[in-house]
Amino acid sequence: MLAVKNLAVAFGALRAVDEVSFEISRGDTFALVGESGSGKSTMARLVMGLLQPENGEVVFDGQRIDHLDERARRPFRRRMQMVFQDPGGSLNPRRTVRETLCEPFVIHQPGQRDLDEKVLALVSRVGLSGEHLDRYPHEFSGGQRQRISIARALALNPEFIVLDEPTSALDVSVQAQILNLLQDLQRDLGLTYLFISHDIAVVAHLSDHVGVMRQGRLVEVGPADQVLHAPSDPYTRALLDSIPPERPG
Repeated sequence: MLAVKNLAVAFGALRAVDEVSFEISRGDTFALVGESGSGKSTMARLVMGLLQPENGEVVFDGQRIDHLDERARRPFRRRMQMVFQDPGGSLNPRRTVRETLCEPFVIHQPGQRDLDEKVLALVSRVGLSGEHLDRYPHEFSGGQRQRISIARALALNPEFIVLDEPTSALDVSVQAQILNLLQDLQRDLGLTYLFISHDIAVVAHLSDHVGVMRQGRLVEVGPADQVLHAPSDPYTRALLDSIPPERPG
């Protein structure tokens, strides 16, 4: 579904992403994990076309997309969506949930009928209800706001979603609920995920394959079981050693 080939970009003297390559199979979750500043979120923006690479390629479903202008990229916007770390910051505080969920249809499918039915189906799919539609973002908890963000990402029936630290701003118990929701949606809708996280314990619950980033480079990549249980790179081992032990029940 997605292939990243020798992708690179710099901000001044800083090599934010440095010759990174990986592939994501349809229906899988590929997790990029690493400390803050390792280049993970920059990679997410390169994949989504929010940043232009200096070198390398992004290939989506067999078609190179990194060099496309906004007009040519627009059909891919429907198939590729993104959920951001901070749902409070990514939702317009002046728009109700209904208005937020109608927006993708207005932009990409003008003249769409039955919008009320469509937005009700969206909130129901993410565990909310019709009574939430006419409320504003500040009236919801962090977990509920993230559910709204996920619903917005699902509006146009995408095939591929970039999840940029989608649980890091949430309490641990709410994190688990959102991760379970993402797994259910992937199973039910056949979604493919690029999951960005600094938390290797979270990655362990969701991923089929894992790439470990450090200082803009991919230092280890492979099946999740292999990377998380038999890592070859010392940096990966250090990340795993930093996971606090589970408390006895």
